[in-house]
Amino acid sequence: MSSNPLDVVIGATEVQRDAALAARHAAAAEKAEAAGDRETAISEYRKAVAADPADARILFRLAFLLDLSGEEDEAIAVYERAVERPPAPINALMNLAVLYEDRGDFARAERCLRQVLETNPNHARARMFMQDVQASRGMVIDEDHDRDKIKRSALLDTPVTDFELSVRARTCLKKMNIRTLGDLIRTTEAELLSYKNFGESSLVEIKTMLTAKGLRLGQGREEAHRQARRQMIESLKGSGQEHLMNKSVAEMNLSVRARKALQLLNIQTLADLVSHTEAELLGVKNFGATSLTEVKLKLQEYGLSLRNIDPA
Repeated sequence: MSSNPLDVVIGATEVQRDAALAARHAAAAEKAEAAGDRETAISEYRKAVAADPADARILFRLAFLLDLSGEEDEAIAVYERAVERPPAPINALMNLAVLYEDRGDFARAERCLRQVLETNPNHARARMFMQDVQASRGMVIDEDHDRDKIKRSALLDTPVTDFELSVRARTCLKKMNIRTLGDLIRTTEAELLSYKNFGESSLVEIKTMLTAKGLRLGQGREEAHRQARRQMIESLKGSGQEHLMNKSVAEMNLSVRARKALQLLNIQTLADLVSHTEAELLGVKNFGATSLTEVKLKLQEYGLSLRNIDPA
């Protein structure tokens, strides 16, 4: 018989269950987790899974710790086992979708998210992530277009210093950490103009340069939002605060004016909100400094802040 406890789990058709033994190992794993001993926790959860391969809660904890430890292949296998039996745990489906999406397996990621939304059509994080996955699928280009894709990628990687820009424009872009054309098109006019010393003449100069390249400011804004959401979710991974990203902005008890502005920007969750900058919010009609301060103070209560394009 194989010595690997997971051999009992992966691909098994009929399993023996010892719930009492599984519970003892799970308790030992939880104790190790509390002590910060992830390696021992994983070992104990593996033993718990071997004792009861059908316990979805134990499978989820094992897969979660494996993912945190960089053991993605094994984590995916265990998550897949955890979602086999209906009703599939929503958290397991969400985490599995993230792992699939990271690997570029957008079809499987979308299938997991559809399962979540069939159970809970208003699941904010699933809806948000579904948009990201579908957008990523739409960006996949046929082999016939690979050459165009490479050329476009090379264009967006071009440093802005390669173009004839004034000293003031160059200096402002550098301070805003805008290094390439790709960085530039992920930025909006409002964000550029919100930076001190960046005026209308510099804006016209940059827009003219982009137009000559068939590009425009703000066309990569959704990509910037997706990237910011992913970075924030990744930074909270394992902290116990991941649930904040799912929290609806409706729960922030904002003023009517602030709520309407967020609705116009299709901001539904805290993850959506922190992916936006101050300038993007201020660009909405009737959203002024008072509303901005209100939003920033509410975010501070959760230990969060709006996206900042100025690293200083």
